[in-house]
Amino acid sequence: MPSRVTPLIDPAATPSSHRLAWLASGADGIPLGSAFLRLFTKEGQTHLAELDIAVHPAERRQGVGTALLDAAVGSARAERRRAVVAQAEDGSPGGVFLAARGFRGVLTLTYARLELAGIDPDHFTRILEQPRPGYHLTDWTGVVPAGLARNHAASRRAMDDMPMGDTDYGTVIWDVERVVAAAEAIAQRGDSLYTVAAVHTSSGTLVGFSELVLPGERDGKGDGQHYGTAVLPEHRGHGLGLWMKAKAVLHAHSLAPDLALLTDTAENNIPMRQVNDALGYRPTHTAVEYQLDL
Repeated sequence: MPSRVTPLIDPAATPSSHRLAWLASGADGIPLGSAFLRLFTKEGQTHLAELDIAVHPAERRQGVGTALLDAAVGSARAERRRAVVAQAEDGSPGGVFLAARGFRGVLTLTYARLELAGIDPDHFTRILEQPRPGYHLTDWTGVVPAGLARNHAASRRAMDDMPMGDTDYGTVIWDVERVVAAAEAIAQRGDSLYTVAAVHTSSGTLVGFSELVLPGERDGKGDGQHYGTAVLPEHRGHGLGLWMKAKAVLHAHSLAPDLALLTDTAENNIPMRQVNDALGYRPTHTAVEYQLDL
């Protein structure tokens, strides 16, 4: 019997996006799967939607995923989106499902993990002690200090040329409001955002940043997650990415030495993968970003 797909109200709105949601259920009302479609609303990405579909393993190959996908893609078209992206682990049933329904692979991501209990803190200290003439580091927890907010927002353009394969990703345009809102959203869910920034000493300009989100409940059940790490093009080649990320790892180790840190990097982003290798991150799996052109 066909599943019933019901639109839901999703509360996960942010200043830069909102989500549509659907629940698939059987004739007995038991949930079979769900779909979320994130619609980006800020300039530079209003053409894009991001899809997340989950179907209970026992209910796969019954048309549940297809019904959810039809609802989500129909809404993306109605919202005049140009592309829908979705991610699946390489070789997984999810990837097969997306490819069979017109999605094409546009980007491969390498996921890696660092167990803080196994690191040598002296190794990270030596990295931090290596001279980087003309630069120094600063850091903060939570919302960026008011005196650095505009400077930090400007430094976010370092992400504009990050390798994105063939993804129709657009450009994320950052201003102070968006920087502050992102940090506040992390705090509202109970986690902590720690940011390290590289400063061009003579000008006082922030020229790079590395963000690490730590779980609010550090009881061994959660993992830390690296968000963006980037350096402005004109300041690359000085080891600033390694410098900043090493400081973030040491900070996490000082707070929760039993934590694990996760990171994901585009397969063709060789410089950042080299940074991760130098810090002791070990690859765990790869995932594929799929895109449906509407």
